[in-house]
Amino acid sequence: MSCTTLLVGKSASYDGSTIIARDDDSGSGRYDPKRFIAVAPADQPRHYRSVLSHVEIDLPDNPCRYSIVPNVLNNRGILAEAGANEHNVAMSATETIAVNERVAAADPFVALQPAVGEPNTDAYVPEQPGGIGEEDIITLVIPYVTTAREGVKRLGELLETYGTYESNGVIISDVDEIWYVETIGGHHWIARRVPDDCYATIPNQLGIDDFDLTDALSEQREYMCSADLRDFIAEHHLDRSMSAHVSGAGFAADGSVSQRDRFNPRTVFGESTPKDHIYNTPRAWYMQRYLNPSDDWDSPAARYTPESDDIPWCRVPENKVTIEDVDFLLASHFEDTPYDPYGTKGTPESRHRYRPIGVNRTGHMVAIQLRPYAPACSRAVMWISYGSGPFTTAAPFYANVTDTPAYLRDTTAHVSTDNLYWTNRLIAVIADAHWFETNRLIGGYVEQVRTFGHRLVEETDAAIESGRFDDGADGNGDGRLDGDGSRDGRPVTAVLGEANDRMADFLREHATLLLDGVLYEGSNLMHNSFAMSDRWV
Repeated sequence: MSCTTLLVGKSASYDGSTIIARDDDSGSGRYDPKRFIAVAPADQPRHYRSVLSHVEIDLPDNPCRYSIVPNVLNNRGILAEAGANEHNVAMSATETIAVNERVAAADPFVALQPAVGEPNTDAYVPEQPGGIGEEDIITLVIPYVTTAREGVKRLGELLETYGTYESNGVIISDVDEIWYVETIGGHHWIARRVPDDCYATIPNQLGIDDFDLTDALSEQREYMCSADLRDFIAEHHLDRSMSAHVSGAGFAADGSVSQRDRFNPRTVFGESTPKDHIYNTPRAWYMQRYLNPSDDWDSPAARYTPESDDIPWCRVPENKVTIEDVDFLLASHFEDTPYDPYGTKGTPESRHRYRPIGVNRTGHMVAIQLRPYAPACSRAVMWISYGSGPFTTAAPFYANVTDTPAYLRDTTAHVSTDNLYWTNRLIAVIADAHWFETNRLIGGYVEQVRTFGHRLVEETDAAIESGRFDDGADGNGDGRLDGDGSRDGRPVTAVLGEANDRMADFLREHATLLLDGVLYEGSNLMHNSFAMSDRWV
């Protein structure tokens, strides 16, 4: 998937939460409608078959409940994209990345091989399934893990066992840690923990720029990887750093391996092309420009430009990062620069030079916030927006529910104002053509939704606290305290579900009003408009 990812460590976020966020953008030439659903253990398959690769996997018999934001159409599989389970493990998958040709040759991707010839003949070669890919990853991992580290290890085992047919980046988090996993060829992988005081930016490129093999293959405090990664690099001569041959650090010219196993994965595994300077690196540049504004980003002497290949994977922000920062950045279009397609700076050429973050093909943005100060039963909040980011905003929904609001759940395959996805798409296509005339309406809507959302979360948290709801620690699975601990006899999931319904009702009312407003403004600006009215009207 064409995506943009922003990760925020717990010490870098405004309230101590871990936050993982990603746009999910359809490939050019299609739009993928999105929905928000809860998956009960009984609905989780015990035998899984991938739609795209036909790989078949037997799954454990003890899945947990989880909430996801998959595609509406099943033509390319579930494509769960973003989700959180009842143990407060969150995932976002996948960020399409690329490895260089040497890596792909050393560990080929596991692609589906169709059957050849006629069955029951000597020339017949049966179909060979491919590996796992973005359609599968969340469904295969998130129902079976209780921590982010468990998630990384389960994903690694799946990759090593079944392989993959594509390069992807996958985020797995819990309330304490965020891990970012990158697939390396068909079966290999690396993972790095986001430092607590940092944010990380990933724009469809292999992003990790520092890796410690010694830690990854021993204590795994900050890094994890395939068990044979050191030998894989040395055997296939993948390391390109001159320091490896001059100072002895890393992988020596004769193929032997030094114990100083520190290297840059971008140099070893990644690639950089002129296309990256148009499509990828400008997005990382803009996010870091926003979160570290005191640096020089714009002068001829700037250390990093939109076309720099060495923009850091992670940095300490100047100020703690809020949900509003995340929402703004993943909807952004290079505001306050010569590259803004809606701006007045620069030239007509510069305003369309680079691919914005918030594009027309965005299906959704989900920012999953895991809050350490909230009880476990209500810790995970999924901030969800549908459609093109510049024309909407994210709203909070609790993940620990047994069902989701129909306005976000029952997205249709074709246009209908009965659901949020298509309503937001209609707003965007009208407002895009009349940016300056409708921008005030969009801004008012954004402020209303964010304000109501924060207030709703605070009120719901207070209700959970006062109702003595179960924090999940007793493990009895009923969602309430034993004895008289429930609130009015209802499980906590029902209270969270009611809060989600209130948020959805607010969105339905105000998104409809916004559609009404932009439709009126756009209608008045039609090319066949005529100001004179009949004198009797």
